[in-house]
Amino acid sequence: MNTFTLVIQDVTHAETIEGVSSFVGEDKSGSFGILANHARMMTSLVMGLARYRTGNGAWQYLAQPGALLYFQNNLLTISTRHYFRHENYMQISNFLQQKLLAEEEQLHTIKHSLQHMEQEILKHIWELRRQEGPA
Repeated sequence: MNTFTLVIQDVTHAETIEGVSSFVGEDKSGSFGILANHARMMTSLVMGLARYRTGNGAWQYLAQPGALLYFQNNLLTISTRHYFRHENYMQISNFLQQKLLAEEEQLHTIKHSLQHMEQEILKHIWELRRQEGPA
């Protein structure tokens, strides 16, 4: 059986998993699979679950809030802010719901606050220019 190596890395650590026989992930175009000797590719995984298996073993699940995937020369690298890996689908699904969705909501709130700050700064600049009058 042909296999490849999977490297999963986040901001604090990296794991190398040898003997991976298949990987299934999802990007904006939909689900896709990777087997050994796949052509070189790069894509952005959407937030959610990906899965892989070593040999003929059980699926292992990978929860992530979005990631960059790169495959070349039988090396699959997944880079993300953080991830959670587990063989139990229900446990990882619960983790995904509770942790990753909460984080995405927090990021959305931060982005909204930054947009509001930007609007206030632009409004302040406009007010300063209006007070200065024509040059």
